[in-house]
Amino acid sequence: MAEVLLTKHNGIKDNHTLSFYKAAGGYQALEQALGMTPDAIIDEVKKSNLRGRGGAGFPTGMKWSFMPKNPVDAQGHPKPKYLVCNADEGEPGTFKDRLLLTQYPHMLIEGMLIAAHAIGSNQGYIYIRGEFYREAEIVKAAIKEARAAGLLGKKVMGRSWAFDIEIYRGAGAYICGEETALLSSLEGRRGEPRLKPPFPAQVGAFGMPSCVNNVETFCAVPTIIKDGAAKFAAIGTERSGGTRLFCVSGHVEKPGVYELPIHMNLKDLIQHCGGVRGGRSVKAVIPGGASAPMLRGDEIDVAMDFDSLAKAGTMAGSGGVIVIDDQTCIVESAARLLKFYEHESCGQCSQCREGSHWLARMFNRIEAGQGTTEDLDKIAHICGNMAGQTICAFADAVTGPALSTIRKFRAEFEEHVRLGRCPSKPEHYVRPHDHHASARL
Repeated sequence: MAEVLLTKHNGIKDNHTLSFYKAAGGYQALEQALGMTPDAIIDEVKKSNLRGRGGAGFPTGMKWSFMPKNPVDAQGHPKPKYLVCNADEGEPGTFKDRLLLTQYPHMLIEGMLIAAHAIGSNQGYIYIRGEFYREAEIVKAAIKEARAAGLLGKKVMGRSWAFDIEIYRGAGAYICGEETALLSSLEGRRGEPRLKPPFPAQVGAFGMPSCVNNVETFCAVPTIIKDGAAKFAAIGTERSGGTRLFCVSGHVEKPGVYELPIHMNLKDLIQHCGGVRGGRSVKAVIPGGASAPMLRGDEIDVAMDFDSLAKAGTMAGSGGVIVIDDQTCIVESAARLLKFYEHESCGQCSQCREGSHWLARMFNRIEAGQGTTEDLDKIAHICGNMAGQTICAFADAVTGPALSTIRKFRAEFEEHVRLGRCPSKPEHYVRPHDHHASARL
């Protein structure tokens, strides 16, 4: 098993404090980075094969290299460049950033400082989910400690370079996990995605060049600079370096956050977590957060890196692994997921706004025993009018669980239609009233 890079001090008292972090070697990477040129830092991150841990898996070093060197406005005045941390973490089944914010806030701050030096930024923002009140307070205290120690502010570590961080608390909208919607919310506007291009590197926060990365992505940066890109890259695959924090939940004996090599086999990961609860078998697994298409139990002998999961017809996403045992109704599970996505659509694109609503009603109706064979055939048609047709990838996220479940577990859906009820529930089961159940399209 590979060395633990980010979470080796889990659960140790006061591990969130500056004194603890510095005693464990914290901020040595920043001092090393300040002696490097920005291009050298970006090159090192590129060599590490670090890919964004928020979901898309875009190469981090390449993203940093897109930031303009010396941007100016129409009058020739220098433009500020902003560095933004996405700490929204609203993907169901995902809770690893919450761990990092709670126990390793200084690792995040150090990673942001190194990234800011690399892209030439003087101002950073941490956009944190509104429900994360405790986490926000811990990070706020860490920022205060860093300022008092001269690690943030007008002279970082006594250098002539200035960089500071502000916390911005969101209002709990899932869509604000998408970087352009996050930037809109950061500006005080409605959290809605923007058309790209222009990309945030050209027109981001407040109309200025901006770079957005996830919490775990920033936290991986100090170890890359301190120990070298080669060591980080060697842990992973040719295109994906390092360890990854996997959030394992559902029907496993030992749910939690596990730091393991990014190419960990999914079947082995489940065993690493104690196996399926009660000794049952795996019916399905969602490998990358709720929006990732499901894998059947006979499809889980696959590596967890971005490329391997893409070849398997799903995605690594946010690293949220949800294990579903053989006694679970897949139709009910999918209906619950789609109800969430129906609620969280920002409504900007009609395909997503209407499609997510239709899918949620159809799945709910089928689960209640009021569906038809026509409904089963119509699901794929609705998904085809949603995926790839909208400003952001939210519509694609909705179609992930919808299409994968109807294609891989169609017999279970047909059984609901044939019996006129959920076969996993007692024959005379009375379903609690739900206004969606009987609604027709």
